[in-house]
Amino acid sequence: MTLVLSSSIFGPAFVDAEAAALLSDQAFFRSLLAVECALAQAQAELGIIPAAAASAIEAASAALPFEPRALAAGVLKEGVPIVALVAQLRAALAPEAREFVHLGATSQDIVDTATVLMVGRVLDRLDSAIVELVRRLAVLCRAHRHSVMAARTHAQQALPTSFGLKLAGWALPLVRHRERLLELRPRFAMLQLGGAAGTLLALGPRALELSERLAHELGLGLPELPWHAQRDAMAELGGWLALLTGSLGKLAQDVILLCQSEVAELSEAPLGQRGGSSSMPQKNNPMRSEQILAAARGVSAQLSALMGALVQEHERGTHGWQVEWLSLSPMLLLASGACRNALELARDLVVDPQRMRRNLMSGHGLLLAEAAVGALSDPAANTGLARSAARALVTTCAARALEQGRDLVELLREAVAEQRPGSRIDWEALGRPEQHLGHADALIDRALARMDALVGAPQE
Repeated sequence: MTLVLSSSIFGPAFVDAEAAALLSDQAFFRSLLAVECALAQAQAELGIIPAAAASAIEAASAALPFEPRALAAGVLKEGVPIVALVAQLRAALAPEAREFVHLGATSQDIVDTATVLMVGRVLDRLDSAIVELVRRLAVLCRAHRHSVMAARTHAQQALPTSFGLKLAGWALPLVRHRERLLELRPRFAMLQLGGAAGTLLALGPRALELSERLAHELGLGLPELPWHAQRDAMAELGGWLALLTGSLGKLAQDVILLCQSEVAELSEAPLGQRGGSSSMPQKNNPMRSEQILAAARGVSAQLSALMGALVQEHERGTHGWQVEWLSLSPMLLLASGACRNALELARDLVVDPQRMRRNLMSGHGLLLAEAAVGALSDPAANTGLARSAARALVTTCAARALEQGRDLVELLREAVAEQRPGSRIDWEALGRPEQHLGHADALIDRALARMDALVGAPQE
């Protein structure tokens, strides 16, 4: 998976380029230095180190070149890049300032805090993408609230519905995921500063005050105690990423099914613009949806490993931390790419309401069976049929419609005229699927109200 995500050939299909830049080695390097500088600045403000040393550390950090080979050698030797980074930073300083770099902190303090900062920028991008995707789906929902189509259950046509209602069903989970993101971010955006074993011993007598000041410097929350071996916020973020991509995957799966040649109610783009084949000119494959769905599966698979990282030993773990490194970054990359693909999909989606209607009507009117039972058993219809008897009649006529290739409503009309003369049924209305959408319109209004609360009501 990592090779695909970092591939210049395959990567662009699955990874958002801006998110990848935010998670790059160079971005991580700069985030590490930002934490070291903020630590020195906070210590200088409290008089723990000289102000001149903090200024020198900041100036040296700004000029420090990114040397991935040196950091990689440090990871091979010490397991983390911080020892090599601190050595590189100290070498760039005058002797009198060197001893104040990384004073009292442990490697995990710097790595975890830098990770929180770096991931926070990706979450900003995901947040914006979700809001924009909901906005685009709301536009489509309004445009197609009266586009009648077949609802499908157990992969078979069931009842009439509208494409607008389906779009609302795609959008509302995204609204809820955005709400979840707002709730979890304060739990995730927390400073990590505990020293070697979480007691803040080496940070001196003003360690608690230092923690508060450093959190303020970095714009992070202050936890009650260091969370070296408490990884629930990381796991919660992973769970949220799985929820987000899972909902995008549901959208994509529906699109794939509606793009099938035999259905052809949707296409991702006009023929020839995307999803072509090397040998079949007629193909219009739903490639964006396939990539979204693959990303959802990939994030779900990584979630298991990330949840396993919750089990850590004592005050600092042995390997769970590294499991996070292997899992969280691919999850963020895949989620960002899935959001980008979903935005493009919503922008380019081609909807065929006429085909939706034809597909709905092609099943001999069987989608109207439930409505027919209600109409026949309605006392106002004057058929004298109880609901069970009406159901039995509809079942008999449905079987006959399949056998004879005839319309269910016409067969019912004949049967009722023969068996129940004097009945009062509006057969024309019964045969129109628009008459049998239940409360879809009101449900769409409720869904749009939730969407508009997030993205703003459309301009008149």
